[in-house]
Amino acid sequence: MSHPAAPLSAPPAAAPPGAVSRPTSNDPGAPTSAELLDFVRHAATDKELIASLPLDPDGRTWLRLEGPRGSEAWLIGWPPGTGTGWHDHAESLGAFATAEGKLTENSLAVRLPASGWKTVELIEGVDRERHLSAGQSRAFGTHHVHEVLNESPAEHAVSVHAYYPPLPLMRRFSRSGAVLRLEQVERPEDWQ
Repeated sequence: MSHPAAPLSAPPAAAPPGAVSRPTSNDPGAPTSAELLDFVRHAATDKELIASLPLDPDGRTWLRLEGPRGSEAWLIGWPPGTGTGWHDHAESLGAFATAEGKLTENSLAVRLPASGWKTVELIEGVDRERHLSAGQSRAFGTHHVHEVLNESPAEHAVSVHAYYPPLPLMRRFSRSGAVLRLEQVERPEDWQ
């Protein structure tokens, strides 16, 4: 049975009893969304940095960067026709900027439950689509569900991403129409 997704304005689910405390975006000294956005915008204009990323014609490539005030940051290369699939970044804030090419972001304007579900039925009107050409950027809040795609048939794209707190996990989803299904939970050791 699927559960309906709550509207974006719904409060987040409470942490389960005994949950381990992790850095949050509310911690003193944590970078703000605006700082993450400033960082990715600035890094995306650094021609030497962008040129340092090896590009692969068949798969995404990435370099880890030093983000502001303990944040996690990445420089990512996107061959034509590649994408992330639907995912979130758990309780991390994030921002990304396109340095070269053009990326499409499909996102959901809903807050999903933090845990305890496998399938959710999305209500109408929650889909958002953005096209971010070189020089364009965006920030997003916690539990942001999206997919990022390079839809170009011939041109690589390069982008810079930053997250705080450093990614504790990523949930990967499949989507069929209005049904979003949790498929996998990845931990940092899975992608570093």
